[in-house]
Amino acid sequence: MNSQAPHSATLGADLRALRKARGLTLSEIAAQLGRSVGWLSQVERDMSDPSISDLRQIAESLGVPMSMLFAHAAAPAEEQGYVVRAGTRRPMGSGEEGLIEELLSPDLTDDFEMVHSTFKPRSKMQTPANRPTQEVGYMVSGRLELTIGGHQFSVGPGDSFRIKHEPYQWANPYDEPAVAIWVIAPPVY
Repeated sequence: MNSQAPHSATLGADLRALRKARGLTLSEIAAQLGRSVGWLSQVERDMSDPSISDLRQIAESLGVPMSMLFAHAAAPAEEQGYVVRAGTRRPMGSGEEGLIEELLSPDLTDDFEMVHSTFKPRSKMQTPANRPTQEVGYMVSGRLELTIGGHQFSVGPGDSFRIKHEPYQWANPYDEPAVAIWVIAPPVY
């Protein structure tokens, strides 16, 4: 009997999940890319391999970093869709603001995603974000200064917080890194 997960971590499955999470149709994305709906459908079903240029355009249209689309390390078949090993987490984002994020979820086909975030010492989010998501964060170590919906909070190890369709911003003005685990619904990466 095949023990493969019902949703294996493939590029096509992730692209479909990201597109649907953003409420976009195949037609809308295909039009942005200047490609046919049939071609995009084949990419989402892993029947066609997009070029690097295609991936760059797809990532841009979905608002995700290119690294998110490249980091598909092959997990053993029996672990696909179930287990993410510490050394095989998928990096997300550029880290230029001092935030290093890794996907803890096996793929992006769920109604939520889990993210491991490391905030470098003396780093700060430059521009407040306001995403159409519900997010809960749990502080593993270090401290963060948060502004959520105009309210200021200082959070440390063992504290948790929620962001629900509100503008937010973070800062780590301290000399130690801060580590948080986030649950985000729907997936944004």
